[in-house]
Amino acid sequence: MGASSRVRCSICNSHCVWRLLLSNIRANAGSTDPEGRLRGWKNVTAQAAATAAAQAAVDVVALGESMVTFLPARPGRLADVPSFDRGIGGAESNVLCALAAAGHTTRWVSRVGADGFGDHLVESIARCGVDTSAVGRDPHRPTGIYFRTADDRSTDAHEVVYYRAGSAASAMAPGSVDEDALASGRVLHLSGITPALSAGCLDLVRHLCTRRVDRGPLVSFDVNYRPRLWKDAGGGSAHAPGVLLGLARGADLVFVGEDEAAAAWGVTGGPAALRAVLPEPDTLVVKQGGRGATVLRHGEDPVFQPALRVDVVAPVGAGDAFAAGFLSATLRDLPADRRLRHGHLMAAAALTVPGDLAAPPARPHADRLAALDDAAWETLRLGPGWTANAPEEPGADEEVRTP
Repeated sequence: MGASSRVRCSICNSHCVWRLLLSNIRANAGSTDPEGRLRGWKNVTAQAAATAAAQAAVDVVALGESMVTFLPARPGRLADVPSFDRGIGGAESNVLCALAAAGHTTRWVSRVGADGFGDHLVESIARCGVDTSAVGRDPHRPTGIYFRTADDRSTDAHEVVYYRAGSAASAMAPGSVDEDALASGRVLHLSGITPALSAGCLDLVRHLCTRRVDRGPLVSFDVNYRPRLWKDAGGGSAHAPGVLLGLARGADLVFVGEDEAAAAWGVTGGPAALRAVLPEPDTLVVKQGGRGATVLRHGEDPVFQPALRVDVVAPVGAGDAFAAGFLSATLRDLPADRRLRHGHLMAAAALTVPGDLAAPPARPHADRLAALDDAAWETLRLGPGWTANAPEEPGADEEVRTP
């Protein structure tokens, strides 16, 4: 039975699909009415499928590889660092963990090795509140890992070494993952990292980004252009820009940075120039680095919101966090300017902690900050610990002085 036609229960309880089917078998075991038995099967199967779908519904589903990451205990070259702290990393799971912390229901679809690193990934992401029931285990391929230095990724001193070739996640392809799980969210979030892993991964993401009437969830796509990853995957990086452009054109919501658009597609000239290249997505979010971000939606004027002033602890994870904040506000049907501000706030939370994952501000706190007038927003400065600083009844002056 194919993955798309299976009916599963996520939690075995008194309403379990399989128990419903078993009770139907027993009830009709002695019946002499074949047509009645058939009608019973159809009715119970339909009810079971509806029950399973209702149990499985979540806000956001994401597909992608996560890896165990080893972070140096102190600054320096990888050759000189004597020890490392273990963590987790993955663009899509980072988004899910941030959304779960913000109060949304999320599900991760992926594959990991049947090894200790796979156990660590699944357990760690589940502890963040993400449903990991659709993560497959591969007994023949390992879980990916990587090492990086503590230096700023934008500097020449930064080093990162991936051990992901032939990983369990790179073997993902159409039919190898739970298609019901992929369709179980209001939003399906993808990134340009997954199609770079293998030809099978590319086929899978192309299928999910294909526009069709019955596609289901809103498809969110973060371009996440990584030239080295495309090169390391063996397919060469020359065709990556065209592949990513085609995938982005099939999505409903696209996140792209001005810098990566210039590097991948040679597009400069700001949000308007990018909209000319990407007219299909209903929503295009253009990240403009330290200046801010612009959202362009069909039938509406472009909206820009400046980035926040942040005392940066580690410049990692901000892009994934921004996407999570924007998606969270989208799920709440907030206006475009608030969606951008929630993206900036979530990014600020990531920038003010050492790792990729950060606890977001409580929703009331974030909503108060996002509602500041333009002058107060532009003078707001955030530093380490700001997400915990949520006074009961803050005034605008108090918020601006958030440490």
